[in-house]
Amino acid sequence: MTATSETSTISSATGTWVIDPSHSTLGFTVRHAMIAKVRGAFGAFAGSFTIDGANLSASSAEVTIEAASIDTKSADRDAHLISPDFLDAEAFPTLTFTSTSVQVSGNDVTLTGDLTIHGVTRSVEVAYEFIGLSQDPWGNQRIGFEGTTKISRKEFGLTWNAALETGGVLVGDEITLLLDVEAVKQA
Repeated sequence: MTATSETSTISSATGTWVIDPSHSTLGFTVRHAMIAKVRGAFGAFAGSFTIDGANLSASSAEVTIEAASIDTKSADRDAHLISPDFLDAEAFPTLTFTSTSVQVSGNDVTLTGDLTIHGVTRSVEVAYEFIGLSQDPWGNQRIGFEGTTKISRKEFGLTWNAALETGGVLVGDEITLLLDVEAVKQA
């Protein structure tokens, strides 16, 4: 694929785009044992966004993530994360995000929206960078964004923890969400 980000702008990307899960990552990091970070991602998700090139603030986005698809490269930890101690995937099978406003300044996009985790909804801001537009060898138009935000897991009712003998706790409160999104334009 050849990116054309130098000549493309977000406003030239008018249309509806569907996230390509095979080329996107919805990941996270969280402090563990106060000394290291655990990294993980969700393997099953779907989402789309609509860009209104004439009025970028009228653009919108939504994403649904399957809670049980969490992967931290540790089967035991993943089982604990989908248990009632954390995500409780049986009672709350999905995490969702629905935008409520969009602000664009150059290649920087700030999506504000309602994030629902563990049955709790909070407003969050996600800062994205528009990476560019491209056309793949099969004629599909593609778009890329990279984004991050930080949330407090306690604000979403994820309060399980364990005290460490050396002081502090096993799992940090702040979670950094890392979002690398590639999407395909719909006809």
